[in-house]
Amino acid sequence: MTGNGSARQQELLEAAYAWVLEHGWAGMSLRPLAEAIGSSPRVLLFLFGSKDGLVRALLARSRTDQLAVVDAVGEGGELAEVGARVWAWLAAPEHRALLRLWLEAYTHSVTDAGDGPWAGFAARTVADWDALLAAHQAVDDPAQRVLLLAVLRGALLDLLATGDAERLDAAVAAHLATL
Repeated sequence: MTGNGSARQQELLEAAYAWVLEHGWAGMSLRPLAEAIGSSPRVLLFLFGSKDGLVRALLARSRTDQLAVVDAVGEGGELAEVGARVWAWLAAPEHRALLRLWLEAYTHSVTDAGDGPWAGFAARTVADWDALLAAHQAVDDPAQRVLLLAVLRGALLDLLATGDAERLDAAVAAHLATL
């Protein structure tokens, strides 16, 4: 972000974040966004430097909410217990908008091979989740963490696509029983 993190910048960032949570990243354009949040494209460009700067600020803001799962999971417990708590957080209906936003950002990041605003978002997300899971392993086993993360991410994708929490709860529980 450019600027000094003024109160107005923070206010507009929060308003833009609420808008992106509701509408997603697809087709985000400065003019409609600015109008919706009571600003102008010129003010947003001044405060954030560019549209890419605004996207970077919004990604950082969403990452703060995404990392809330670390606090929600808490400390202690074996990997299977932590996996169950992570899944409960991921599957909670109140997190769907955030997780749809995460999925969209993750997808953009995978295709952003340069230094655009999305670059590195997916890799940082994987590293965040791996660190969370590693903190709950008695014996360092990267393959076990990768597999659990793959199961959780796959179940999340299916949940966002189908809403079939019961089926996915059972699938995640079946995997967790193998840990």
